[in-house]
This record gives sequence, structure tokens and C-alpha cells, in this order.
Amino acid sequence: MCFTQDHLYFDDMAVGQEWESYGRTVTEADLVNFSGLSGDFNPIHVDAEFARNTPFRARIAHGILVFSFASGMASTTPRVRTIAMKAIQDWQFKEPVFIGDTVRLRSRIANIEVRGRGRRAIITWHRQVLNQDNKVVQEGHSVTLVEGRANAQHADDNDTDKIQDNTPLQLTAQAS
Repeated sequence: MCFTQDHLYFDDMAVGQEWESYGRTVTEADLVNFSGLSGDFNPIHVDAEFARNTPFRARIAHGILVFSFASGMASTTPRVRTIAMKAIQDWQFKEPVFIGDTVRLRSRIANIEVRGRGRRAIITWHRQVLNQDNKVVQEGHSVTLVEGRANAQHADDNDTDKIQDNTPLQLTAQAS
């Protein structure tokens, strides 16, 4: 993904700012596809008869599947100039997510640590995955490396330092 003018630098954000993503409804196809991709065919995810006899009374989504949805939502809400994911800290699976549930992500900036003479920062995010009833089903912290305006300025400065030759290019054909 290339960054656009809509993508925020860390300089555009402050501790305490909060965003909430769009919703994403969990489907049976999601569970089936994730089972195939991950190799996790635990009957709580794939066997309706088995799941009916559990405390959940129905199949539940893989916790990591829901986390993956959250990761995708985090990449667009807000749009940030993220260079790298550094860590996931203290991630908790608090409630089950069922087929038909709609989840969304709430992201709040918990800390910003400026690095590289202001060219980047490490941002610690407090993330919560909420269901359609506003129950927190997962939560924890993610740590990302985010580009700063000084980095963009540094790149612009390097571009202007280059010698530019504006003479027209002349092509000549040689007979062989």
C-alpha cells in the first residue's frame, strides 16, 4: 500500500485520540476459510452438533480470526503512515464471537515515543474489539512504528540536493 495525503503522520496524532472502525459481520464462510488456512479444525469452530453441547451452544469464531479482522480494521481506521508492526501486548480474548456477530475496532493512542530525530515514532495503541451489543470481546495493545513529517521533509531535502540536468534528451539512430 502506498501512502496518500489522507494517511496521518505521528505528528498529526496525540495521546488519548480515539477512532472507531466500520463493522464486519462474521460469516460461516469466514470460519470455514480460516480453518482451511490455519489448519485449526477444532470442532468448536466447525462442528455445529459438537458446539451445541458446549457452554457456548453454537460454533464460535477462532480468536485469531477475530484478531485478524481487527488488524485489518486497524490499517484503515485511522489511516496512518505505519512502517512496521512492532508488538502485540497483553491481548485478551474476553467473550466468544459467533457466526452473525458484527465486530468493530476501537483504537486509542496510549503513548507516542518519538525516535530518529523526529523522523518516526513508536505508537502504543489500546485496541478493543466490540460486538454489536458494545461488549468488548477482545482487547490489548499493539505497538507500531509510524513515519513522521521530519522523515518526509528529509526525503524532500534529499530530492532537492540531486543535480538536475534539464537539457533535452537527444536520440540518434545509428545505421548497423
